[in-house]
Amino acid sequence: MSLLLGGVLVVLGMVGAFVSGLLGVGGAIVMIPLLLYVPPLLGIGGFDVKEVAAITMVQVFIAAVSGVIAHGRRRAVNARLAATGGLAMAATSLAGAIASLWIHEMWLLMVFALMVTLACVLMFVPAPQPDVAAPAEDREYSRTLTATVAGGVGFAAGLVGAGGAFLLVPLLLVVVGVPIRVTIGSSLAITALAATAGFVGKLVTGQIPLLPTLAVVAAAAPGAQLGAVVSRRVPPLGLRVALCVFIATTAVRVWVDLLWR
Repeated sequence: MSLLLGGVLVVLGMVGAFVSGLLGVGGAIVMIPLLLYVPPLLGIGGFDVKEVAAITMVQVFIAAVSGVIAHGRRRAVNARLAATGGLAMAATSLAGAIASLWIHEMWLLMVFALMVTLACVLMFVPAPQPDVAAPAEDREYSRTLTATVAGGVGFAAGLVGAGGAFLLVPLLLVVVGVPIRVTIGSSLAITALAATAGFVGKLVTGQIPLLPTLAVVAAAAPGAQLGAVVSRRVPPLGLRVALCVFIATTAVRVWVDLLWR
């Protein structure tokens, strides 16, 4: 790996982690297209879909852990929601990560394209009005619904190397009915648990390229902390619009790449 490529990967890792802390996503919604398209665009090398999936899984784990610590300090994490969704998502993410070893990269890219498309559609669905009888961070949410949602996202996310939070966030908003700020903090906690399992799956199957991964994760922790600080200063509507823009842009780019292959 060249020094220039390493420097570019550090910058890309910082960008992905910042988005993670800002919007409650693990960073895969940004990292996967960045790793796929930026190095070839600059003429400094490139990675195939499976390498990108493995690198992203590690970056997602580091960024999610850092982000949840920052949001947890501000009581924006619902512990019961995070534990229920995290355990379900971790189990299915591990299964998806191991299964990805035998799936062609074209199908993995197709799964990712479908995930971002669904996430994009969900962002236009109005979220239900939350119960205001208790603080959002302490409120009870349906465990069965949470586990089902997180488990389905986890398997698909494990396949493509994503934390899955870019799809989990709109599902928690629309289906489970969690307010945006608690969704951001809690989804990072769920993603951290799920990414742990996904990381193990990629590691034991030998899919992680060491040097590029180290370069990407070098700036992940400070990037996520900075994103979390900015997130607290942005209005809820602004956070939702920003997430929608990120998801829609990625969906268009991935489908263009997929259809023109």
